[in-house]
Amino acid sequence: MIERNRRGRHRAAPATVVAAVLLLGACTAPADASVSVAAQAPTPQAEAIAKIVQDAMGAQSLRAVIVKVTRGDEVVTSQAFGPSLDGVPATTDMRFRNGAVVFAYLGTLLMLFVDEGKAALADTIDRWLPTLPEAGKVTLKMLANQTSGYPDYETDPGWNAAFNADPFQSWTVERRLKYAFSRPVQFAPGTNWSYSHTNFMLLGEILAKIGGKPLDVLLRERVLEPMGLSDTVAAQTGAIPSPVLHSFSSERREALGVPPKTAFYEESTFWNSDWGTPPGANQTSTIDDLATTAIAVGTGKLLSKASYQAMTDTNLLGFGQAQADCAPSCFKQVDGYNFGLGVIRSGAWIMQNPLVGGYSATEAYLPQEKVGISVVTTFLPGAFDCKGDYPDASDHVFRLIGAYVAPDYAPPMPKPFAKAC
Repeated sequence: MIERNRRGRHRAAPATVVAAVLLLGACTAPADASVSVAAQAPTPQAEAIAKIVQDAMGAQSLRAVIVKVTRGDEVVTSQAFGPSLDGVPATTDMRFRNGAVVFAYLGTLLMLFVDEGKAALADTIDRWLPTLPEAGKVTLKMLANQTSGYPDYETDPGWNAAFNADPFQSWTVERRLKYAFSRPVQFAPGTNWSYSHTNFMLLGEILAKIGGKPLDVLLRERVLEPMGLSDTVAAQTGAIPSPVLHSFSSERREALGVPPKTAFYEESTFWNSDWGTPPGANQTSTIDDLATTAIAVGTGKLLSKASYQAMTDTNLLGFGQAQADCAPSCFKQVDGYNFGLGVIRSGAWIMQNPLVGGYSATEAYLPQEKVGISVVTTFLPGAFDCKGDYPDASDHVFRLIGAYVAPDYAPPMPKPFAKAC
């Protein structure tokens, strides 16, 4: 998801990252994604990474942080910091929402179907969803790289009001489509770039039709299990398997009419995030599976070389421009943020970085040095401004760690989150 904050900013990463950047077949590599680590004394690198994390926790008012860093087949560190709940320490086996990470799985499934000749990126979606606006011009590639022009239902004021009234509810595709297309298409297909959850919701529906099975089954059989993921599971509700990393948020402050100077901080752990993904793709995960994902996606483990390049290359670098009717999600793709097919490129790193319901999570991979970094964070009250906005803190922590472990390929560092008040 660009996951959003309550008032139309995205809960998964793009809205937060966007704001920060603008300010905000055959395997292509033999790396084994299923790395593991034996109990041992902390190395100097692990201690240095712990110091980076602890400093960031103090500076950004973070409640808990779980981090895992790999280099090739070696685990550099796997650590948890801070409490899940008061008196309950966070641990590296705790589960959390993975939000927009599923878009990398959708991109992988799409490219598997391309490799198998079941679809082509240039196929127009009228083949599967003929009644949608511009269906004869919008292609599978446009859905996957956010260039369709379809409005994001998540930016609709009515949708936001409905979500904030009940964040535990489930959202059907039909209901979301009504919000999405209550407004006109934002631009002619393929002429601009704009982050829209609508695109991935529709892509998921089409992938299920191509594969002839429910999306959760296809993802499990074709992507998750082949990647070696054992703890990434889908649910139709806000349920999270135990043990749970609990999240807290102030993002409903304005929607609930809480005055700026009144303390407001509520548990958001079990809010249902199915609003941001296709049916069957509302997932929870662990730091180990996040780290395995970074390697598998970043190396193209399941794909032909051509499909891996199509999915991850900087094809959109320099494309797109600001546009009044889709601000702030329409913008030029820059080195610090440019979109592939379900993945983000930031400098040399291939990544996803959701922010959703008080969880911030980032998984990133650097092919040049075979380095993977995965981070999940939760927040203390001080992280939120008077409007309930908050930063994509895991993204920031990843960039600090990346600059330390791979200084020659340090991730671009956006300007820090600026509180409105």
